[in-house]
Parts: sequence; structure tokens; C-alpha cells
Amino acid sequence: MSDPSQLSRRYTTMVVATISLIVLTCAAFLVPVPYVTEKPGPVFNTLGRFPPTDPDSPKMFTFGEDVRTYPTSGTLDFTTVSVTPADGKVSLVGALQAYFDGDVSVVPKSLVYPDDETKEESSAQSAAQLDSSKDNSRVAALRAAGFTVTGRPVVARVVKDGAAEGSLKTGDIVKEVDGVKVSEPDQVVAAVGKHEPGEDVRLTVERKGKVQDVTVTTKADPNDKSIPRIGISIGTKFSYPIKIDNNVGRQIGGPSAGTMFALAIYDKLTPGELTGGRKIAGTGTIDADGLVGSIGGIRQKMAGAARDDVDVFLVPAANCAEATDGDDHGLTLVKITKLKDAISSLEALAKDPKATVPACS
Repeated sequence: MSDPSQLSRRYTTMVVATISLIVLTCAAFLVPVPYVTEKPGPVFNTLGRFPPTDPDSPKMFTFGEDVRTYPTSGTLDFTTVSVTPADGKVSLVGALQAYFDGDVSVVPKSLVYPDDETKEESSAQSAAQLDSSKDNSRVAALRAAGFTVTGRPVVARVVKDGAAEGSLKTGDIVKEVDGVKVSEPDQVVAAVGKHEPGEDVRLTVERKGKVQDVTVTTKADPNDKSIPRIGISIGTKFSYPIKIDNNVGRQIGGPSAGTMFALAIYDKLTPGELTGGRKIAGTGTIDADGLVGSIGGIRQKMAGAARDDVDVFLVPAANCAEATDGDDHGLTLVKITKLKDAISSLEALAKDPKATVPACS
């Protein structure tokens, strides 16, 4: 006969082991994993109000009282992606659920928030990208509408512990380098590049309306000791011929709404209606010359647009392969490389919804 005490010990051991396995399994599913999810976010009509839920909010774009604008119809939506915050957590079970959802992507956290980027750092970078997108979209749209827009090189950022720290300030307009006038950021970079590391560079800058000379001793690039650096990021300060305000606040970030911003401005400043009364959505970064750039989360943005009953979706050419790798949600996918491509395609579709335009295929 079996010893009852031995059976009791075996039973207890089995129960404890089973409970431990259950606890460990549950813990494994609840422990955060180093991934984030990207889900379809809301869409916002650039021809409407922002935020759209507040009837007293201003139009997304407002213009000076002396600026002539034209009626618009339909929608020109910019699309968004809802991403796990930098300080957010995704559990194993959450990641698995997202993996099997066709409209959700699971990506390594390091690709979205490099080097353990904090929530504050991520928000600041996203806000800076939005501001740049607003500027570029104004310039591109105005130029497409026939306006002249000029720009001057400006100090966009002074690198901490860089050569220019304490000498140059963010917002300084660079007028000359070593006594030679400059009008483009590339000219500033080229002029500095003529020096050897350790040599002085004399810059003439305009700061708060006053012109002054600043001397900066170059430092060697950490990755290439032969390249001189003065420790600044250089951008462009534009002078606009008319007043245009973009009223999108900090609820939205990043550069990917730039193309849709530009289309809305162009639509308001020119006769006729780009949409033909239809619901149009899209995405894409834009530079001051109207070049449309690739973005992330194209599949999620398409899904978000489809949920809003959009007819036509504008896709940056570089994103076409990804956009067509799956369900198109019934959207007409129009390929764009420049702002003028988007304008001409929308004008053609407004006249004839079956018109042949560049498409992702």
C-alpha cells in the first residue's frame, strides 16, 4: 500500500507546481515587452475647424483680413497614427493581440523612441517637426498659388557644448560668413566647410533687429576629425507676402500632415474646388519646394481614412509599395511626388471621378 503521507506530499507538490506555472504564465503575459503599437488615429479636415469637436474653435487655417480666399467643399483630411507613448507599456498579450490585427503594427520601441528617449524629449521633437511642417506647407502652397516667398538662413538650434554655445543664439539670422553674403542654409554650411578644425569663422548675424559680428572657433566633427563644425543646426526664416495662421495645436505632432496643410492653403487661395465635393485624405511630409516625402504608418492612416468614409487617398510615391501590400479598404490610391502632382490629380478627379491619374499599383 502507498503511504498516505507520500501521496499527500506528491499532491501538494503538483498543486504548488501547477499554481506556480499559472502564475509565471500570467506574469509573462503581463510583463511589458520592448515594443510599441501603431494604430489608426483620427482624421482632421484641413478645410474645417480645429479642434473639430468645438463649434467655437477657429478654422484650421485663417487668413489676414486683406487676403482674398475662395469657397471650398468636401474634405482634405490629414491622417494620424496612435502610437504607444514613450513612457507607455505594452504587455506580451497586448502585443500578440495587436500582431493579429491587420490595422495595427507592432514595432520595436527603439525604432520609434531611440536611446530610451523620454516622453518630454519625444514631445519636443514632435512639436519641432510640426512647426517646420507648418512653415514648409505655407511656402510650398504660396509658391504653387503664384506668390513669391523669400527666405534667409537662420540658426535653428545651438548644440549644447558645441563651438557656438554662448556666441550664437537660436533665431539669429545669418547674413554673412567671413564677409561674404549668404542667402541659403547650404551656403552657410559650405562657407564653414572651407575652414580647418580649430580655425575661426566670422559670422555677421541679425539678432532682434540688430546686426553684429560673431567669431566662432570651429571644432572637429567627433566622427571625422577633418570636418569643421560650429555646433549649430541651420534652417530658413521665411518672409510671407500674406498672413496665414495654422491653428493646429500641440495635440498633433510630427511632419506628416505637411502635404495636406499645403493643399488646404492652396485650395483657399485659388478659384475652384480641389475636392469636387468629395472626401479626400492623404499624408506626406513636404519641403519648401513642394517635394513630398515618405512617412510612417501608411497602413494605419489608410485604415483611419476608410473609417471616415474617404474616397481618395494621396500616397507619397515612396510609400506606394507598403500601401498596396494589403487591403486598400476601397480607397483610390493616388501616387504623389510633388505638391503640383497632388493638385493636378485632384483637379482632374474633380472634373471626372474616373480620370486617369498616377496611382499606386
